[in-house]
Amino acid sequence: MRFVDNPEQAVLAAAKDMLRRGLVEGTAGNISARREDGNIVITPSSVDYADMALDDLVLIDADGAVLHAKDGRSPSSELHLHLACYQAFDDIGSVIHSHPVWATMFAVAHQPIPASVDEFAVYCGGDIRCAEYAASGSPDVGTNAVKALEGRAAALIANHGLVAVAPRPDKALHVTALVERTAQIVWGARALGGPVPIPDEVNKNFGAVYGYLRQNPM
Repeated sequence: MRFVDNPEQAVLAAAKDMLRRGLVEGTAGNISARREDGNIVITPSSVDYADMALDDLVLIDADGAVLHAKDGRSPSSELHLHLACYQAFDDIGSVIHSHPVWATMFAVAHQPIPASVDEFAVYCGGDIRCAEYAASGSPDVGTNAVKALEGRAAALIANHGLVAVAPRPDKALHVTALVERTAQIVWGARALGGPVPIPDEVNKNFGAVYGYLRQNPM
């Protein structure tokens, strides 16, 4: 089971950075990290990232029960998405759900984001798939996302946004930003006649590197 050192600080830092990068607005999106004891630190519901402090974070167990919360704070409404990812993948320590504009356009169109930028597969594993639709906040969001995440660092959540998984919050945020940038590049390339695919063998080799790095994070 992978866990994060200083998970509270790591989650808060990634939350502030996610807002700064424009990957969310206001209180949208959510971030979590797994502690050494197996419990999970997650951002609270309805607290603006600009004002969020360490004691605003909520501590839950692996089943989602609240263990500690300031002044009745509740965990993110997408709690089921985070729990499903941790239960499915022992090799991740963090989950980030965000609403970046370009990636979300692909999610609304139910279209994958192709690994058409050199080395994209190194960090993401390959094309970013779109999960089947499920109502926001429902357990099915997590179930569907896990299927789309198999062998990948990210997946599109249909008509909603993006989820990224990684050993640490900063790594998951890097994946989030890379997917968003690639979505914008692919959109622009389509206006120029369409992206030219990277040879399958190259992406396959890059994907193997991703698999190694996921098991042996730096």
